Amino acid sequence: MPRAPKRRCYMLEEGHQAESVPMAEEEDDSSSSSTCSSFSFSCPLTLSSPEELFALSDILSPSQSLSSASPSLSPTAVVSTPLSQSDNGSSSQKEDGPSTSQALPDAESFPRNVINDKVGDLIEFLLLKYCTKEMITETEMLNIITEDYKDHFPVIFSEASECMQLVFGIDVKEVDPSDHSYVLVTTLGLTCDGVLSNGQSMPKTGLLIFILSIIFMKGDCVPEEEVWEVLSATGVYVGREHFIYGEPRELLTKVWVQEGYLEYRQVPNSDPACYEFLWGPRAHAETSKMSFLEFLAKINGSDPRSFPLWYEEALRDQEERAQSRIATTDNTTSMASASSSAMSSSLFSPE
Repeated sequence: MPRAPKRRCYMLEEGHQAESVPMAEEEDDSSSSSTCSSFSFSCPLTLSSPEELFALSDILSPSQSLSSASPSLSPTAVVSTPLSQSDNGSSSQKEDGPSTSQALPDAESFPRNVINDKVGDLIEFLLLKYCTKEMITETEMLNIITEDYKDHFPVIFSEASECMQLVFGIDVKEVDPSDHSYVLVTTLGLTCDGVLSNGQSMPKTGLLIFILSIIFMKGDCVPEEEVWEVLSATGVYVGREHFIYGEPRELLTKVWVQEGYLEYRQVPNSDPACYEFLWGPRAHAETSKMSFLEFLAKINGSDPRSFPLWYEEALRDQEERAQSRIATTDNTTSMASASSSAMSSSLFSPE
């Protein structure tokens, strides 16, 4: 079956308003059932086909370079648009990423959809290892994709790693180059991945990073309706169960609010009542605006300084954090000194 059309995400220039872009029609579930790749381990992913993951990965990735962003305009949101593909699958590659089809030693003997299936197999394996908190080695991954595909391993591993990061919010980090062993950790230092204790859900950090990025780029708060509009453009709809993220309203307005990653508040003086999203205290504690900007710039092959407004805001955030730490240290020192003085007076003062 040819790879399904993907919808590519575009990070708009600083300041341009997000445009409404018509989306491709949703796939009929039955059309991809023949390539079913459901995961059967303790972290089940009810995935109709690997193409769903690749499409979602493209949508959550700011694949258009941000280097042309205007330095004098304000941040904007992310939208996605359908991308028609040719039969050879060459348009499935990201413009700034590795040219996977050109890297294949024999593209005709291994069609693109077959390589995609191997990427899906490796993602399944990586998710299993993440759920069981085990390290992985290159040898184990080569065993998963089988001997016939070992020459394609760099491409398969690269695409699987990117999908793990963008869709699930999990980084594949090499810890020992001598035996090519890797550890799986959540992206950007976020500690809550959304996996239930019984293992019956998937990591959701990728979507959390996406939402936090939108909030940062929009000036620290985003109207609720804009969030739902952006999510619907990615195939995540309010009131509809998503195959990875579940029901988004429940996730954003209750789960992540209770966990402290998001703040969901009524817009002051709005009538009828309107709501907006902000970073929650846990997001501020576990990561930073500079970390987010560096992450966004890296996956776009750019530099944080290419986006002056966001960079200046990230610098202000760093300075405020530093001042807060100094103030906390000074308070602690003063309290310790006062306590020590009080104890000394008590010990040595005559009765």
